[in-house]
Amino acid sequence: TVDRPRAELRTVQSVVERAVRLAVRQPINLIGSSRTDSGVHARGQVCAFSTVERADAAVQGPGPDRSIAPEAADSATAASAESDGGGEGKRLTNFERFGGGWPVERGVDALVRAVNARLPSDVLVRSCEHVRDDFNPIADTQRKAYSYTIWNSQRRPLWERRSALHVWHELDVERMSRVAQLLVGEHDFAGFAAAGHGRVTTVRTLFACTVRAESGDSPHFHRVPGERPPRRIIIDVVGSGFLWNMVRIIAGTLLEAGKAKIGPDRVVRALRTGERNLAGPTAPPHGLCLEWIEFA
Repeated sequence: TVDRPRAELRTVQSVVERAVRLAVRQPINLIGSSRTDSGVHARGQVCAFSTVERADAAVQGPGPDRSIAPEAADSATAASAESDGGGEGKRLTNFERFGGGWPVERGVDALVRAVNARLPSDVLVRSCEHVRDDFNPIADTQRKAYSYTIWNSQRRPLWERRSALHVWHELDVERMSRVAQLLVGEHDFAGFAAAGHGRVTTVRTLFACTVRAESGDSPHFHRVPGERPPRRIIIDVVGSGFLWNMVRIIAGTLLEAGKAKIGPDRVVRALRTGERNLAGPTAPPHGLCLEWIEFA
């Protein structure tokens, strides 16, 4: 048998990191504030990297042991060119030939344009700013907000099929809201986490957990007689941090509550005992979106 290398999975972090490296012409470490499952969306993801103006200086990223020397850049990000006087046959990388980094006077707006020009169509940098040298997008996070969107209609969504979960069953939004309030506060959310989450503690604080409904009607939506008007139901969750699949499990639990399959007593027991089978199923990833992150 022949061992074949595994294909590298495409991630948002990898494509953004590659685009930044190409833009600043230096090897950098991109550190994201929050990891999201495959298929989950983000409007407010935050990441950080450090760069210097000279190609012969080490690039320092947030946190310990983050330094990378420019010469360690791989061939995928450092195109080579023939030297015209540095010794026969010597090849220079773009880092050596042009220098790297992003001088402050060049401006962050230009950096946003440079990075976006190198990103695929499904990823976009919204803004960029200078931060203090010791800024850490993970350790400095204080609050995060997620939303989970449900298209509640007898007809499946066409335009929102990639960003909303279709639920045919009519949901009781008031019941969902009452159950959602039980999750607010500091609790042990072991019953709302996927197995193998890898965290030392499962205690987290939810500052808010709300459920709201919006009309899904539009001038182009032609309803047949007897058909329920479509609704867009949105679950908003704000917390100090989240366990693996925690928001998706909360969404799945509230969905079951909306179908009258899970009641308040069962949710209270899930919080008290940490038993995963008392909470609802893990909702599919495509309805989930990271909305914003707040830092210290």
